[in-house]
Amino acid sequence: MRHTEVTGHFWRQNGRYEKTMIRERIERLREKMRESGITVYVIPTSDCHESEYVCAHYRAREYMSGFTGSAGTLVITLEEAGLWTDGRYFIQAKQQLKGTSIKLFCLGETGVPEVEDYVKQKLSAGGKLGFDGKVMGAFRAETLLKAAEEKKAACTGKEDLVGEIWEDRPEIPDSEILILDACYSGEDTESKLYRVRKEMKTAGADIHVLASLCDIAWLLNVRGGDIPCVPVILSFLCVAEESCVWYVRESIVTEELRQYLSRYNVEIRGYEEIYQDLQKLPDGCRVLLDKKNINDCLLKSIPKGAEITERRNPTELMKAVKNKTETANLRTAHLKEGIAFTRLMYWLKTRAGKEKLTELSVAARLDRYRQEQEHYLGQSFAPICAYGANGAIVHYSPTEQSSVKIAQKGFLLVDAGGHYLEGTTDTTRTFVMGEVKEEQKRMFTAVCRGNLNLAFARFLYGCSGYSLDILCREPLWQAGADYKHGTGHGVGYLLNVHEGPNAFRWKLSEKDKPAVLEAGMVTTDEPGFYAEGEYGIRIENELLCVKGEQNTYGQFMEFEILTLVPVDLDGILPQEMTETEKIRLNSYHEKVYQALAPHLREDERAWLKLYTRKI
Repeated sequence: MRHTEVTGHFWRQNGRYEKTMIRERIERLREKMRESGITVYVIPTSDCHESEYVCAHYRAREYMSGFTGSAGTLVITLEEAGLWTDGRYFIQAKQQLKGTSIKLFCLGETGVPEVEDYVKQKLSAGGKLGFDGKVMGAFRAETLLKAAEEKKAACTGKEDLVGEIWEDRPEIPDSEILILDACYSGEDTESKLYRVRKEMKTAGADIHVLASLCDIAWLLNVRGGDIPCVPVILSFLCVAEESCVWYVRESIVTEELRQYLSRYNVEIRGYEEIYQDLQKLPDGCRVLLDKKNINDCLLKSIPKGAEITERRNPTELMKAVKNKTETANLRTAHLKEGIAFTRLMYWLKTRAGKEKLTELSVAARLDRYRQEQEHYLGQSFAPICAYGANGAIVHYSPTEQSSVKIAQKGFLLVDAGGHYLEGTTDTTRTFVMGEVKEEQKRMFTAVCRGNLNLAFARFLYGCSGYSLDILCREPLWQAGADYKHGTGHGVGYLLNVHEGPNAFRWKLSEKDKPAVLEAGMVTTDEPGFYAEGEYGIRIENELLCVKGEQNTYGQFMEFEILTLVPVDLDGILPQEMTETEKIRLNSYHEKVYQALAPHLREDERAWLKLYTRKI
């Protein structure tokens, strides 16, 4: 498990790197830029698969900037450097970039240019734009190339300059592969390939190129460990009508895996061979792919004589809609996670002030409770365990150096999740550790009200998460407040904790295509409030979309709350809630008690009865 430093003093990964080291690396990169004639160099946060999280080998942006967040783009010119990231990381990035000479650009803020606009400003006629095309998404590469053409500058996507200066670069790990039995997947690979090929036929495609790791893992019913906390295997997949080729490192292929895949006529080839194989496609071959999910070099490997059909990967929607086996398993996974989280809450409430508690010890205690559950495989992301002011850093993760002691006052925000054979979980609770101000309770109650409003929504089929986001934000907007992140994201089944296409958010960009909320989709419901330098609040449940009543107006939809963890009533001001909101909270707490009580000790059960009481 990799923990990331967020104090802004220095960052660590396999050692100690001072801010001066970051400045030295940038200067060494500029030397390489001058040698190649490059005047602007762009470093994304990705691997060869447009993954959200990447293994240590691909953390080039982190290596060059010291910023450890999961989203960001670094642009280096011969005179200056800038890093772009979103609202989840503004506070963290500001701290981590201090003293590096890198300027922070807060995406979405007034007056802040997009990366492409900045690149265009810095390029001049005769200049040269550079990037590593294997880790640059095809969609972004096209916009960067357009910017270079408009400025009459050259552009190259074949320059891994960071790799040339990165000494002791970590190797790509060889992880063990798990073949997922039908009792967990609910559908075999033959059936999934049949559905994909049916979509290919509809699209008129001869071959489908897949680089998205979660889609490949879902389709083949395999899981791995090439990325920390994300059980996937670095690989590519090409599906044709009569054949299927999986491009993967031979070092991790076992005889059992080879025999398993042979049942479905899946051939195994070397990881890098896909680039050469695509170059051999005949003229007129119709290729189905999603430019948002493949790298630039992969796209450029396809001959100009081939016909590209660009659309969303069929597997994206297929895996987002969980089948009956998966939804039944997910209820089991959330019961296990609920037991672990609730035991943690009991421990916090009864041990605070009696023993030393720190952010790290709390995170370790939660994972210990998970390990007591059957079929627990590991954390689904590095836990966010943030006390006091650290809670305002949306994706804070404690380390040995940053972990603080927890006192009997204020808020402790814990956002954590686990992988079980029965599925993936993602839960956030904010615990009242002692004395808090009335205003803090008022904001806690507003966050809780928003969470409940969304969880108990009823809506007609056809709505997307953009239609419903206001239900969650309304109590905060009424208080003149907001949170700078989406309200919710899809969650994979023993896969990436952030899964599309479903989501709850209110901002819709031109390139966004809102996904209709389908029965079987699982989406988080996680409003928050963050007072920089003071505290943070977030309450997160996972919601399973299900069918409700159907009448003359159409098919109504609603949500089943999968998460089973009490909301801390010590932070609630009942007078701030409507009667309907109180009924909703009481109903949820009754469900939590009925589900968890049989699995707890007598003292824990008595405590849970108190913390799920009616208000």
